[in-house]
Amino acid sequence: MARYLGKETTRVDGLAKVTGKAKYTAEFQIPNVAYGFIALSTVAKGRITAIDTRAAEQAGGVIRVFTHLNAGKLGPAPAAGAAPAWSWPLQSDRVFFNGQPIALVVAESYEQARYAARLVKATYETEPHNTDFSAVLARAQPDPATAQGAPRGNPVAAMQAAAVKIEAEYRIPIHHHNPIEPHAAIAFWQGDQLTIFDKTQEVFGVQKHLAESLGVPAENIRVVSPFVGGAFGASLKPNYYPSLTAMAARELKRPVKVVYTRTQMFTGHGYRPYTIQKIALGADRSGKLSSMIHEAFHNTSSFEAFSDSTTGFTRQVYACPHLHAPLKVAATDLATPTWMRAPGAVSGMFALECAMDELSYALKIDPMELRLVNYAETDPESGKPFSSKALRECYRLGAEKFGWKNRKAEPRSMRDGRLLVGWGMASSVWGAFQQPASARVTFRADGTAGVTSATSDIGPGTYTVMTMIAAEFLGLRLDQVHFELGDTRQPKAPAQGGSWTTSSVGSAVRGAALTIVAKLLDLANRDAASPLKDANAAEVEMLDGLLRRKSDPSRAVVIADVMRRTGTHEITETYDSTPSPERAKYASLAHGAQFVEVKVDPDLGTVKVTRVIEVTACGKILNPLASHSQEIGGVVWGIGMALEEATEIDHRYGRIMNANLQHYHVPVNADIHAIETIFVEEDDTIVNPLGVKGMGELGMVGIPAAIANAIFHATGKRVRDLPITPEKLM
Repeated sequence: MARYLGKETTRVDGLAKVTGKAKYTAEFQIPNVAYGFIALSTVAKGRITAIDTRAAEQAGGVIRVFTHLNAGKLGPAPAAGAAPAWSWPLQSDRVFFNGQPIALVVAESYEQARYAARLVKATYETEPHNTDFSAVLARAQPDPATAQGAPRGNPVAAMQAAAVKIEAEYRIPIHHHNPIEPHAAIAFWQGDQLTIFDKTQEVFGVQKHLAESLGVPAENIRVVSPFVGGAFGASLKPNYYPSLTAMAARELKRPVKVVYTRTQMFTGHGYRPYTIQKIALGADRSGKLSSMIHEAFHNTSSFEAFSDSTTGFTRQVYACPHLHAPLKVAATDLATPTWMRAPGAVSGMFALECAMDELSYALKIDPMELRLVNYAETDPESGKPFSSKALRECYRLGAEKFGWKNRKAEPRSMRDGRLLVGWGMASSVWGAFQQPASARVTFRADGTAGVTSATSDIGPGTYTVMTMIAAEFLGLRLDQVHFELGDTRQPKAPAQGGSWTTSSVGSAVRGAALTIVAKLLDLANRDAASPLKDANAAEVEMLDGLLRRKSDPSRAVVIADVMRRTGTHEITETYDSTPSPERAKYASLAHGAQFVEVKVDPDLGTVKVTRVIEVTACGKILNPLASHSQEIGGVVWGIGMALEEATEIDHRYGRIMNANLQHYHVPVNADIHAIETIFVEEDDTIVNPLGVKGMGELGMVGIPAAIANAIFHATGKRVRDLPITPEKLM
């Protein structure tokens, strides 16, 4: 019987966060720190012909103004004859996007640096730029990663032969992550050793990036990131400011701190790319899909290829013999996009699940029934069985809780007074990933344990769940376990992204704890009279200071006695966890179903999402309290994506117009009504020893589609470009 796993557990770091004891990157106090402020380009493409820093240099408190003319070298020398590219800041006069850093002003105070940054004057020779993705669509090239997937069957011929066809185009604007904590770094050198505090989702990724950019061995660089105030993918790739901060600290021989402003965040860490999708679905009269052609196109930058694999999951969702799901990418004169919560999946499933809804109306079949007709019992892509798949149960439970059977099929047929009522649904999918990870556990004779792994906690509750796992397998109370993360001096862990942290790092913590159980059994059995003489490690467990037989708890030894008798003060184990070979025989995915009610004002076109029921199947739920919170957060973000979020660009200047939280709209409390999240637990030991699957991304995947489908049901108007704002419904 589990003591902690599966039980609602409040955050072990909660108190530190609400009392201000938890230190975020910019809050570390370093003596003699200087403050950097970044000046950004005001043109989208071209070169800097002159940069006048005299007024800035003469301003009060200014220590130095770094530009491409005097900055320390960053990055390896470009290959001979290679096209100029932008990888490291302040390395050339070239401008590749509006909002690219052109100077770093370092001063004694933040205010002095900010003021002086406004005095830096640049003159440019501009070149024609293009930031409008529609205008460069013809230049889109196949994304190499997805281009390898050949079409399944003969989708074109099957489409032509299909009894019922629908074709549609869907558009998603650029989105920005906008976490509350702005990106920041503090760097200081001690001789040739660099320590840097950075807001990151992967300390080892930043370490490798800085080794490359500064020409310093990785082992000379320590990256520290204990708390992250939201990231959602914005800190997966190393951003440009850590190398800039470290370079300035090295040149000035004193600590330097750089913090983005909200506006700088819009060109400083990537975004969800502008995405256009063309979908064709062919089916017979019963609704069975015969052909799916899902073509996606999104932008990247002019200097770096990026793909979010928009159509990646399309191949695994429905049983369909003929399918083609290519992705093409085209360059625009903007910064490079990056991964953003549920990357690719939420975009691809928006188009696919809206198209399925359109097909259901063409066939006059209930939208949920259509999904059941095309339910994939095995992975349509590989033919492998699923390690577990409770999606059918998600549909059943969600429909029952929502009252789906009372839905009138006809659009505009349901009302609440003068408001139009719409009911929509969708499915969601995400991978059940596991990455190699390491954790170190130290168990002490006094019955306390220290646990470390260089993972991150961007908010989902990593501190808590790792403490729970260690306490569970070491038989301790939560307050006897201390977990630390976010430091390159700790055992290696993957980036916190892809919803794989618990499966990867959690499996390593479990492995280390169980190794300690086995070692204690060996120590106990040095005593000829040990009551555990004939037991193996799998047959014993630690609990409340005892090592005991699972089948007969009366046969036990006191752990403290065993350790004292054998002269053992503590036992330390580092465990490397890797995905099991067994996994390769199966397809592993997490699934969910969303049911949404909207109320639309027919005169104003305003939409309220009044009710959401989201049912998720993602293996075993270790901490229901945190898990429901994750899923609710996903629903809220899905509402923002469907109705509010868009990064607006003035293409004349290639400049983002709403680079702030006043004009970049995200949901507020008044936008959020009833949200219920339900889990259908799966017993899946193939996926990893803990039986957990990712959920952080999954929670938002089907929501924008379900809302768009509900709005069509309410109004009879199909809006295929997000966000669905009142003027599109008028």
